[in-house]
Amino acid sequence: MPTPPFLEGSKLQSSTTKAPTFLSLPLHIRVPRYLRIDSDLEPLDEGEWRSLSSTPAFLWEGPRPLPGWNMVEIDMERSVTGAAAVITFETSSRIHTVELPLRAGKITRRMLRVPRGVRRITLCPINSRGTFRLKHFRLVWLTPSFAKDRLVQRLVTAHRHFRGLPKTVVARAIQQEVQQTHEKWSVVALRHYDSTFISLCSKHNYQQWIDMVESLGQGLVKVAGTAPLTTDPTPKIVFSLGLMLEEDVTREAFDASLSSLMEQTYSRWQLVVAAPGMTSENHSWLAALCESDDRILLLAGGEVGASESIAAQLEVISTAMVGDWMGLLTTGATLSPDALMRFAHLLGEKPQAGFLYCDEDRLDASGHRHSPNFKPGWNPDLLLSTPYLGHLGLWSREQWQACRRSLGSENIAGMQATDLIHQLALEMIEPAHKSHQTLVWRVPQVLLHVRDANLSSAMGDQGIPESRHLARVSDYLARQGGAAVAEPGNVLIEANDVASDTAENVRVRWPLPDTPPLVSLLVPTRDGVDILKPCVDAILDHTDYRHFELLILDNQSECPVTLEYMRDIVKRDARVRVLHWDQPFNYSAINNFGAREARGDIIGLVNNDIEPMNGEWLTEMVSQVCRSDIGCVGAKLYYPNGTIQHAGVILGLGSIAGHAHRFFHRNEDGFQGRLKSTQNLSAVTAACLLLRRRVFEEVNGLNEEKLAVAYNDVDLCLKVREAGYRNLWTPYAELYHHESISRGADDTPKKRARWLSECEYMRSTWAEQLDNDPAYNPNLTLVHEDFSLR
Repeated sequence: MPTPPFLEGSKLQSSTTKAPTFLSLPLHIRVPRYLRIDSDLEPLDEGEWRSLSSTPAFLWEGPRPLPGWNMVEIDMERSVTGAAAVITFETSSRIHTVELPLRAGKITRRMLRVPRGVRRITLCPINSRGTFRLKHFRLVWLTPSFAKDRLVQRLVTAHRHFRGLPKTVVARAIQQEVQQTHEKWSVVALRHYDSTFISLCSKHNYQQWIDMVESLGQGLVKVAGTAPLTTDPTPKIVFSLGLMLEEDVTREAFDASLSSLMEQTYSRWQLVVAAPGMTSENHSWLAALCESDDRILLLAGGEVGASESIAAQLEVISTAMVGDWMGLLTTGATLSPDALMRFAHLLGEKPQAGFLYCDEDRLDASGHRHSPNFKPGWNPDLLLSTPYLGHLGLWSREQWQACRRSLGSENIAGMQATDLIHQLALEMIEPAHKSHQTLVWRVPQVLLHVRDANLSSAMGDQGIPESRHLARVSDYLARQGGAAVAEPGNVLIEANDVASDTAENVRVRWPLPDTPPLVSLLVPTRDGVDILKPCVDAILDHTDYRHFELLILDNQSECPVTLEYMRDIVKRDARVRVLHWDQPFNYSAINNFGAREARGDIIGLVNNDIEPMNGEWLTEMVSQVCRSDIGCVGAKLYYPNGTIQHAGVILGLGSIAGHAHRFFHRNEDGFQGRLKSTQNLSAVTAACLLLRRRVFEEVNGLNEEKLAVAYNDVDLCLKVREAGYRNLWTPYAELYHHESISRGADDTPKKRARWLSECEYMRSTWAEQLDNDPAYNPNLTLVHEDFSLR
């Protein structure tokens, strides 16, 4: 039977408790008696609704919320990630709206001020077209003192300026602002509080971010962590840039790139232009433009050589370059006025650098900026997956020459400038790994703008990206002499929404050793056979890689059914052993114990609420972890409803660390396609983590003294990274994870104290890394998990 055109308020209570009647609700809690359709909503079957526009609305009918501070609570399943609900209060004199970014699988809570004299309340359940199911919605009145404490705590946790400061300092700063602005405390505090919920989507809110952050200089100072450019850098570096022009290059495109160089605040540059196939008509205007500045050298016709191949062009360009730093720029791309100055200042701080790149965005036909590419730091496995570096690369003269020699002329036939940038960058993977210094550095600022019109050549028939990156990676792997093979990766659904040359996705299949290593999967548990049995049975029955042992680490189980299951599974499958840990719960200690008893060369940390989704998961993880330069390997984990639970860990997210792209839907690409790309990350969750035994022992395993429960996996990964290994996350190992079912929440004073102690340890031990995750970008949020703008 279809849902009536309204929702009964009593049906909007948490499913975990009996729905109370309105008379039994405490006076400070308000639930609508009905939510009637106000506009653009269509009822479907079984409590599901369809939004017909971006502004659908329910009308609240029933007792009004109490005026003053309230906590709004809302829980909703919906088909659109990133959607927000909007609640509107109308009085006789004003309309007050509050946006509520939704969190899948959890109740969203947010404080607000309910004005006096409310006549009408509407709820926009989802600000886009899509389907949804509203499960919980109510307002809870708060005392002023409680509201103030919660508000300040939110600022300490999530505000971009107050984050990490003591609560007393934050409260004092708000009071000082009150005195300066002569506004009410609630107005000032709520303005700061509301700002912590703003999630600026790079697709829809980029111009707003430019106006709020970059235009004020914060994008150059506070966000990117660099000082204002007040003096010329030392030493005096000369940058030589190469432009390789196609026959059909337009004057407009060339002039745009040239003009951006002429406007540089840093004057020590050279431009070498290779134009072997220019028509006489094009050559006339090209020559005239190049003659306008003696820093420009035009190589055309015979100067490039009888062969007009890319190899010949690159050779002649390289010979003509006189700079300390050499690089390539795609025609039509424009540099921000201080781009070279930024690079020069960075080199003054990082003289050991060998390769540089920066963030970039795109320009439409009207010159409006859009689609920012906020790039991670040096990420070799992401570079093998997708050409994320973009349209500008700079090499030291030494590294430029070494990369060209390593690449060879026979491997670059038919390449465009962007292809060359990425092909030469691939040659940096081994030198960067073997060097004892960091050779690759990024300026985390948008210093390059790429015109949409100059991306069309990267597309094949019907607007489908050509698989040029696949060919580049295949060539690179072949020259490395190994057995790794590149093949097309996951399909990027939103390929047309990112730069066409970064829309490709490649999967590298790394070979297993001739003798497959024994993997020891460690599964801590205590009772809970209804959780443990599906996990163990699924691993045993649905894992293609057969050479593993499964160690159930029993932490004082008392349930007879659980004990009977463990006895039975040991008899049924020789790969299973049960080891008893008769001590209080300590996740680190239990797993260290299991690792000592394990027989395998590879240690696998596996939660007892994990279920493989396909048989390939362990094969993929073992093939990655057997690489000598790889440390910890993590998997792609889903909640039972198919949304993302873990796609890697981002340092600093939510104070210490958080999961990237949490609650995104299974098939979504994620930011710049990263949900579908193998990549290096600073940390991955121990819910499903593999590493070699030798590496585990090298870093002394998990920290059982200081990190008994929380963040021990992040600490382990950071120790592994400090030891010189790259941690890796792969989207090709997929499992379900029923998160924290077995252990429960930190909901007692003792557990809370332990958690705070572990947070303090992480902050004091890894402070610098937590504030600057190289696998992330400082222009992206540390409040939300969606890679939105900071």
